[in-house]
Amino acid sequence: MEKLTGLIVKAVSGFYYVEAADCVYECKARGIFRKRGISPSVGDTVEITVTDADKAQVEEILPRKNYLVRPPLANLDRLFIVSSVCEPSPSTLIIDKISAVAVSKGIEPIIVFTKADLADTSGLLEIYRSVGLTCFEYSTKSEHDKKMIISLLEGKISAFTGNTGVGKSSLLNSLFPELRISTAEISHKLGRGRHTTRHSELYNVGGGYVADTPGFSTVDIERYELIRKDDIAGCFPEFADYIENCRFTGCAHICEKGCAVIEAVKEGKIPVSRHNSYKQMYDEVKNIPDWMNKR
Repeated sequence: MEKLTGLIVKAVSGFYYVEAADCVYECKARGIFRKRGISPSVGDTVEITVTDADKAQVEEILPRKNYLVRPPLANLDRLFIVSSVCEPSPSTLIIDKISAVAVSKGIEPIIVFTKADLADTSGLLEIYRSVGLTCFEYSTKSEHDKKMIISLLEGKISAFTGNTGVGKSSLLNSLFPELRISTAEISHKLGRGRHTTRHSELYNVGGGYVADTPGFSTVDIERYELIRKDDIAGCFPEFADYIENCRFTGCAHICEKGCAVIEAVKEGKIPVSRHNSYKQMYDEVKNIPDWMNKR
């Protein structure tokens, strides 16, 4: 039986679709993975044994450089955080939580504000560009930003993620019309979108691989992607220039006298919204023992 190395590009109901040797094989995973407490995920590089013309078995998962629990994705290079500027309204806390998780896992966060033709994005762009994060405003008329986003996909494994209703699938359809990803209207009664993406899948577009994922909520982030309190500050890159100048070792950067981070916030060098997100994230995990942290 032939053995190949390939990339999992889709996972549905216990079946894994692996791209290898110019073919996509439908695979089942060996039972040993369940005993190891690990499951193959989209983005994994795996070794498979071919059992039929287009059938195979996943034998081994090669080492991952990173992994997101929800949505379940492995080996990401870039995470595009999609947030609408209206319907639903943007949440800087959610953006900051997701970007912090990306930084903690060595994934480059890139922020895309959709529906830019319906509301002003200048304030949001100023916040995130001032801290060194790459961000775009996007509408159907944003040809320049469209080309820039596509250029960032080449040679990378990327994911587009965010809360439901922000326009992830619509954005991907605009970038790559051939995908024809299912979309749904916003529920005005609930103030949010309905789930239209039911599984994670990598699309071979733009010279790289792009994932469209099921929408997920703040609850999912809090449950599955907690960051230890001592590590959170390192996930806000704009803090780095100030942390070493804090008066006390082990400063939490919350309210301590002599904290250089707090002074930088007061002086407008660090956006207030970013520091507020940091404080809320710190407060949420400060009493959680490390052994309970699911990361």
